[in-house]
Amino acid sequence: MSERFRFAYEPGVIRAGRGCIGDLEAELASQGFERALVVCGSTVGSTPTVIDPVTEGLGERLAGVFAETTPEKRLATAAAAVESYRTHDADVLVGLGGGSSLDVAKLTAILAGDDRAIQTVADELVETGTISVPDDPAPVVAVPTTLAGADLSQGAGVTADPASGLVDSAASGGISDPKLMPRAVLADPELVATTPKSILAASAMNGFDKGIETLYAANATPITDATAGRGLELLAHGLQAFEDGAVDAAALEPVVEGLLLVQYGIWRPDGVKMSLIHAFGHGLTRTYPVQQGAAHAVIAPHVLEYLFAQVDARRGLLAESLGVGDAAELATAVVERVIEIRDALGLPTRLRDVEGPEPEEFEGVARSILADSFAANAPPGFEPTVEEIAGVLENAY
Repeated sequence: MSERFRFAYEPGVIRAGRGCIGDLEAELASQGFERALVVCGSTVGSTPTVIDPVTEGLGERLAGVFAETTPEKRLATAAAAVESYRTHDADVLVGLGGGSSLDVAKLTAILAGDDRAIQTVADELVETGTISVPDDPAPVVAVPTTLAGADLSQGAGVTADPASGLVDSAASGGISDPKLMPRAVLADPELVATTPKSILAASAMNGFDKGIETLYAANATPITDATAGRGLELLAHGLQAFEDGAVDAAALEPVVEGLLLVQYGIWRPDGVKMSLIHAFGHGLTRTYPVQQGAAHAVIAPHVLEYLFAQVDARRGLLAESLGVGDAAELATAVVERVIEIRDALGLPTRLRDVEGPEPEEFEGVARSILADSFAANAPPGFEPTVEEIAGVLENAY
């Protein structure tokens, strides 16, 4: 260890393993919660293989189900969820599903702990690009059904649409506060296995990239090196199962474990670990309909090639974690391993094949990428330019 560091982190309780969703009621009881409102999307809420284990796991602590979340993470949706939360006299929110549903649960927690009018909150979003978090937001328990790694997170995204009557033009932003960290995460491979393989594959690329970036981020620590390194090892092996056909709970066990490890400590009060790949992902998905996992799949190898051409980016540790530590050319081996995993997931390989920008738009997208807060967390010595970022997009096209 060559530098001093500070590591402050307060994650929620982690329960993991096949069938752990059956422990949901016991976990809520141990934390003193009595009435849970499940927050999920309409598909999850109407799919018995997903919703039934959760409602059965809650037992007598089930207060109700709000099955109206959407990928857009709309503020108006959270406002409706708050009404349901209060109508059911709930005292805890159970976010069930992918990252969008978990984010809406956190938005709901903010609104439930605040007596401000929803219009005031919308105005703040428009003016500042974020929403302030009250001193006592409603508690959230996360039950993920995808592999994006949005579980051990104190952040959430939010949008507002003119159709809601809250804003004059579309608005979006992000929120980060330690008080939004879930009180518990229940990561059950049996529940994750109910999600269609195509959705899991795209989300897995996003989660996988969190592990990669945790190792080369400017604020890396020995603690997150250990967890992310082991997590990448499990993911690199476990994600190969997607290439073999059906993905069941047994195959997902090492993947779910690896995902928990790469998330551990990446959202902390003193900063996040996401870096350049996620900045590219934001730049591509903020104004284009390309799906986040597809964006990561296309762009990650090209970003790593560019990064390695500029700085070391801890290629040795990355190579070791990905099982190619004995390669003659470590940077090349890391990029090839990432491509191998991407291809095993069956994800897109070119920007032109997803709903992203055209070449004439690359300079504007590059400026958006460089302005993203995650770009500032790139490795020391890395000084990108708009032209170079646009060149990465051209290579990916």
